[in-house]
Amino acid sequence: MQKIIKIALIVVGLLSAVLWYMLPDSEMPAGEAAQNGAMNFMFIITYILLGIAVVAALLFTLKNMFSNPQGLKKTLFVLVGLAIVVGISYVLSSSTDVAPEYMSMSSESTVKKIGMGLNVFFILTAVAVVLMVIPGIKKLFGK
Repeated sequence: MQKIIKIALIVVGLLSAVLWYMLPDSEMPAGEAAQNGAMNFMFIITYILLGIAVVAALLFTLKNMFSNPQGLKKTLFVLVGLAIVVGISYVLSSSTDVAPEYMSMSSESTVKKIGMGLNVFFILTAVAVVLMVIPGIKKLFGK
């Protein structure tokens, strides 16, 4: 299996080197460069390799998670905690946080979702800071 993967990587590397050589010059207008077949094929290769990486990462993560019941329990706790934080953030967000002249650019629902995202970020940042500071304080007073 490793031999097949090495051969496939060598083929992809050589194909990418040939396509790199076929890329348009920097003097070519952007509209024409975007229509270049070599560039399009390089994007296709990139998307394929990215897809393979994402699928492999998800498969191995799920395999390890389901093979360890303790890890599955921790994952469920984290997901429930994240859902609680998102719910609290949604309730705390307001749909009127935007100046009236900008409201014509988006809807109240969009503004509320953006506020929710900001609240999630702030809450998780505060939790991370607290979880970094508490062990230091315990060490300081524990000695």
